[in-house]
Amino acid sequence: MRAYRLLKKLMPSSGGGDDFEKAKKSIRLARYGCANRPFYHIVVVLQRRDCKAHPIEQLGTYDPMENHNGEKLVSFNLERIKYWMAKKARLTNPVAELLGLSGFLPIHPHTYMTAWRNRQKSKTESEQSETATN
Repeated sequence: MRAYRLLKKLMPSSGGGDDFEKAKKSIRLARYGCANRPFYHIVVVLQRRDCKAHPIEQLGTYDPMENHNGEKLVSFNLERIKYWMAKKARLTNPVAELLGLSGFLPIHPHTYMTAWRNRQKSKTESEQSETATN
């Protein structure tokens, strides 16, 4: 029993957590990285577990900080995402948004709302700058 507990502590971040056949699973972001430098793994975990619980499987990564080219990097294992979606794993909203932006799923409604808000904000800022110059 003691060796089993030791193995549980040494599991890799790419997977190896408990997988109960009939338990509900979700595909969500697990935060890693430092305080001011977030980095996310896209993982499959049991739905009622803590966000830091051992994942069943890692399906991708997401780096929200822009690199020197102004890009936010995302990687997916789409075959495994299809597999887990067929097993009825629930997608969280941030993961659904990323999959929509990548073209794997339809674009999430929250993405449309964010784009609309950004357009409205830029429109009001441009109107304010025009009135300030006149």
